[in-house]
Amino acid sequence: MDLPEPTMANDGRLADNITHFARALRKAGLKLGPGRVVDAIGAVQAAGFTSRSDFFWILHACFVTKPEERQVFDQVFRLYWRDPRYLDHMMAMLLPQVKGVADDRKAAPAERRAAEALLDGVRRDQPPPAGNQGDEIEIDASATAAAEERLRTLDFELMSVDEIAEARRLVARLALPVRPLVSRRSAATPLGARIDARATIRASLRLGGEIGRLARRKPRPRPPNLVAICDISGSMSAYSRMVLHFLHAVANRKGPGWAHVHAFTFGTRLTNITRHLAQRDVDAALAAAGAEAQDWQGGTRIGACLHALNRDWSRRVMGQGAVVLLISDGLDRDPPDLLAREMQRLHLSSRRLIWVNPLLRWDGFLPRAQGIRAMLPHVDCFRSGHSIATLQGLAQAVANARDSGERDRLLAYIGS
Repeated sequence: MDLPEPTMANDGRLADNITHFARALRKAGLKLGPGRVVDAIGAVQAAGFTSRSDFFWILHACFVTKPEERQVFDQVFRLYWRDPRYLDHMMAMLLPQVKGVADDRKAAPAERRAAEALLDGVRRDQPPPAGNQGDEIEIDASATAAAEERLRTLDFELMSVDEIAEARRLVARLALPVRPLVSRRSAATPLGARIDARATIRASLRLGGEIGRLARRKPRPRPPNLVAICDISGSMSAYSRMVLHFLHAVANRKGPGWAHVHAFTFGTRLTNITRHLAQRDVDAALAAAGAEAQDWQGGTRIGACLHALNRDWSRRVMGQGAVVLLISDGLDRDPPDLLAREMQRLHLSSRRLIWVNPLLRWDGFLPRAQGIRAMLPHVDCFRSGHSIATLQGLAQAVANARDSGERDRLLAYIGS
């Protein structure tokens, strides 16, 4: 790995440099406390380093605890320790659509967050550093639109650190309406359609056997269960985290709601994180869920994980007309036959199966992957889930039993 040589003064300021580096990582999204910083300073002093690779991996071992933090750490390390190849590109990441910079490739989300962390306070609309006056700079005027409206339609994967924080606040206010089910149990009511013969006779005994009025009953409505199954593989990590924020808000909303909200994550294995959603603090809930699900940003085995869900959890969580949300891109390594069989069983066990796929954000999306072709015939609704606006659209899919999203159009493509 080609890493930059750390630039540090020889005046004993190693601890200060590492402390400021940790602050930049914290602004970029890593959760670091003073204890981790002290441990990193002690580790560098104890182990020493004779090469840039040694220094990189010592700090990496102290500051990185999750797979999704590796890319952010790598970018902040390169920027902070003054790699000339990344300094010129750092300002370009904060300008919306700038052409003519030295490195004109599109910045990855982790690179953008790293640049914002190190250039905290720099305005995005200020002019770039003076350079070649002949270069033409074009800035996208769409950035002048209302910030909240733009945030509603912005892809989760393209959001910066500040935009993610604001999006989480907006997601926490979203609601997922509950369509009550009509149960076989009934409740007494004077306007009920059914006559309650037992209650009528019991009341007549007080009048010497004379029936004064007919007691009536009506079916008692009850809320169904909500079961969410979130794909946390590498391609789905950013979207699943935002969906889990949404589910935490739904599970902890006061007043009438879902009977129970069950949440599962899967990548290479299935993990039940339902109990963690019961915590009131969303950050603590997702931290506990992430600690239990050890396959974040790993591979994907949808068929095997759905088999584990159908075998071990179906009887417990799928009863009484559960609504199932499946959040996945459908890109699977398991055989299509296994995936189709497990999807069919999941569909038969649920009252309504809604598939949320971020790949629908692309215009002209078509089900060419084998996994998507195997899953699509066994869902009731197929919708996108890449932005706040699409999460709001889930309310329509849940409330309207006839809403099929893009399913019918894509099934017609498969059949053609």
